[in-house]
Amino acid sequence: MLKNLPDIIIAIDGYSSTGKSTFAKLIAKELSYLYLDSGALYRAITLHAIENNMIAARNVIDTERLTASLKDLDIHFVMTEKGPQTYMGERCVEKKIRTMKVAAKVSPISTLPGVRAYVNEKLREEGKNKRIVMDGRDIGTSVFPQAEIKIFMTADVQVRAKRRAAEMEKSSKEPVDLATVIENLTNRDYIDSHREISPLTQASDAIVLDNSYMSLEDQMEWFRNLLKEKFLTK
Repeated sequence: MLKNLPDIIIAIDGYSSTGKSTFAKLIAKELSYLYLDSGALYRAITLHAIENNMIAARNVIDTERLTASLKDLDIHFVMTEKGPQTYMGERCVEKKIRTMKVAAKVSPISTLPGVRAYVNEKLREEGKNKRIVMDGRDIGTSVFPQAEIKIFMTADVQVRAKRRAAEMEKSSKEPVDLATVIENLTNRDYIDSHREISPLTQASDAIVLDNSYMSLEDQMEWFRNLLKEKFLTK
């Protein structure tokens, strides 16, 4: 890796199940940066809403009660041997937030202004000293528009669905229907791209990475070359 790399913020946005988190974690490890998973915060809030009966039939959300509850909600990351784990208070919720039940509800929750304000405040607080890698859907456009490196990740929906299914089966130890996952991803893509507040869009200065048929090492080599092009002293 480059010597004398300045302290920067690396923002990774893109569609669901493009491997943003895995990619971001590898970058953070290589650079000895802090990794922040914005998606985990939204998923944890969704779990909180489900557990407290704030979501009725047809995804009708008790917005007022949910927004009011956020002021007392303690969601944070704890570093462990397995990497950063998501906690609500003293309870680790990492496995629960990765289930299909949560995945099916997270998009409508993430569109709420109060929820986005809560998450963005936590993320910006973590990013004050830079040296962070963060992934999500609006990191480079809304949370950290000043990020020195912005990457927008995409991949074929069939490839993404297989990745998500494998991830869910590994986490929950339960079989997952691929067609259901494809439907969920397609619906989530639409919601994320058409929400009124901070929709999923590619920042004008972001660099696209289509990793449909790239290995993790391929992606890391791509990133190393990106760093060289941007920061290598000529």
